Amino acid sequence: MTLQPFPTDWQRALCIAAHPDDLEYGTAAAVATWTAAGRQVDYLLVTRGEAGIATMAPEQAGPVREQEERDGATEVGVTRVHFLDGFADGVLEADLRLRRELARAIRVHRPEVVTTLTHAESFPGGGLNQADHRAVGLTVLDAVAAAGNRWIFPELVEEGHEPWDGVRWVASAAGHQPTHEVDVTDTFDRAVASLEAHRQYLAALPADYPSPRQLLTGILGGDEGRFAWRAQVWER
Repeated sequence: MTLQPFPTDWQRALCIAAHPDDLEYGTAAAVATWTAAGRQVDYLLVTRGEAGIATMAPEQAGPVREQEERDGATEVGVTRVHFLDGFADGVLEADLRLRRELARAIRVHRPEVVTTLTHAESFPGGGLNQADHRAVGLTVLDAVAAAGNRWIFPELVEEGHEPWDGVRWVASAAGHQPTHEVDVTDTFDRAVASLEAHRQYLAALPADYPSPRQLLTGILGGDEGRFAWRAQVWER
């Protein structure tokens, strides 16, 4: 498969995902490459992942996972990590409320690049994709359009959020039909450190669960030690 190199003529990106740690399963490697080149990358998480640690009650797990996401982001040069309010882990829906909040965030951050995760039912390896991932991945595509149209969610303009139609590329990672890639060989170790920062989350996984390095080698690995982040990219 021959993929195009991901565009480089931009300065601001917003990476959107459902839970803390979602971005660390591959996208963080590309983020590390982008921040090393001087680009601004912000993270936006729809939930705090409070239902993600089976041995910890949600009211305890939420703050833990939020901090682990901030720690992981720091490893790849991201200093601005934001969480939406009012959305619960595990029960997200691709509805108008989520689209409105994502459109608001895009107007606030004014990115040129928006990334998310695939909304397909499964991943290339055959594993099923979670409902939250699918809801966010699909809604991001619609929210980008809504962010640029003042007549969609006009209440956002009344709140002072003028339309932002400056998103030039939308990238959906971990899908079946990638079109572009970022060579992340030089930032692979930083991506591993970013996932390793989710210490309490990882500690609660089964003992035979692959290590962060093993997981990312499988996700990003290629021939002869080369690593690449791959995504389906739409140019607007």
